Amino acid sequence: MCHVRPDRRCPEPDPIRIPDADLDDLVSTLAKTIAEVRQHGILLDRLGADSTAHGTESPEAEPDGPASVFILAMGGAEYAAELAALGNWVTHILLPTYGREISSTRPWCSRWYEHQEAVARLHGLWLAWQQLTDAEAGLTGPSTWHRDHLDHALLQLRAPDGPFAACTTSPARPNHRVLSTPDRLGLAA
Repeated sequence: MCHVRPDRRCPEPDPIRIPDADLDDLVSTLAKTIAEVRQHGILLDRLGADSTAHGTESPEAEPDGPASVFILAMGGAEYAAELAALGNWVTHILLPTYGREISSTRPWCSRWYEHQEAVARLHGLWLAWQQLTDAEAGLTGPSTWHRDHLDHALLQLRAPDGPFAACTTSPARPNHRVLSTPDRLGLAA
């Protein structure tokens, strides 16, 4: 609002001038903020789905605090939906890119979803992939994912004594058997 006499026009404000270097910083900051807002939206959608699945209206209504995003902490429809999403990632991203030849020293099981250890490791790998391939992770995010997450997870999953040790070692002769764990053998404390 102009505070000069009504019969006079307000002077036009001077245009704002921003140096190019500062403008680049602003663009970068805005891009990071947009990525954060999108990530928060995804998390809020997930939390909203968790609240609906548990029959509560708000996260505060749960006595144990916020639900875990880890698949082994989920149950029922929530577990099934998360496993289906994980399966899409394993089928369309992980295996076509990183699923090397099957051998006795690198077993794999086409029914990996029946091996609880494999589900846990693959889910953790997928969560890290989601975070580290996001624009917010920066240019080194994918490299960090390869170094800190993928390499170790695949070494454990495809080890000769890993969760698929009793499964397929020859694609021509598929085999599947879930190994017994101390808990299943009654040896857990």
